[in-house]
Amino acid sequence: MARNHRPLTDHAADAAVEAACKVLHLSVIRETYQDQLAAAARAQLSHRAFLAELLMSECEVRERRRNETRLRAAGFPRPKWLADFDFDANPAVDQAVIATLAEGEWIRRGEPLCLIGDSGTGKSHLLIALGSAATQRGFRVRYCSAAKLVNELVEAADEKVLTKTIARYGRVDLLCIDEFGYLELDRRGAELLFQVLTEREEKNSVAIASNENFSGWAKTFTDPRLCAAIVDRLTFRATIIETGTESYRLKHARSSIPQQPQASPSATGTAKTDISPLGGSKSE
Repeated sequence: MARNHRPLTDHAADAAVEAACKVLHLSVIRETYQDQLAAAARAQLSHRAFLAELLMSECEVRERRRNETRLRAAGFPRPKWLADFDFDANPAVDQAVIATLAEGEWIRRGEPLCLIGDSGTGKSHLLIALGSAATQRGFRVRYCSAAKLVNELVEAADEKVLTKTIARYGRVDLLCIDEFGYLELDRRGAELLFQVLTEREEKNSVAIASNENFSGWAKTFTDPRLCAAIVDRLTFRATIIETGTESYRLKHARSSIPQQPQASPSATGTAKTDISPLGGSKSE
């Protein structure tokens, strides 16, 4: 119902806006109201346009803060973004495929993602970057290494809170597991990891990065039947990206080493020493 009373003075209106913003928790409008009011006056905005600008600024800042909160909650060990990935140095990785993955439809469908390749080929960068992109699209993401996840599950089982822990990992939209297949797991650890994967199967996505092809996972999951079941969980309807065998880090390190200047030919009259075929030396 419209309020029927005489117009407020500017001072009273400012006080009313301040009070209303506190009650409605509109922190951005409260902090920027005066600046936006002045900008609207300079631009000669209508009342409707000014109201729209205020509300849009509140929505934009809230969305940015939510994105930042989701990014922190994901637990990434370091910031990595797709814009920083050198596709020219990693020709095995299809940039168009990665761009499609960044849109997040595979997460909405609950499909897995497997990044397979040797060390230094960009698997972890892509895993973190795609996970970070997912947080910016509103998905709840959690990152952990395989070893850390298994250790947490073992501790939870010992403390009788395993069901709660598995449920917590089951709720996030995308679970990113790095260093998958690096270490041999005992049967108990492998079974606990399998429970997490089963909890998420065809409901929420799992993305893994591994330096072992699927055939090499038998070294990590020593029970053949359990290994086959885990491979099945992670490959059904999955996107599988092979990042190659040539280490980008090693290639970059080699390219940064300064070239040694070649020795100049000896000047005329300067003695030089040759190694004789018999292992001795002779001077000319």
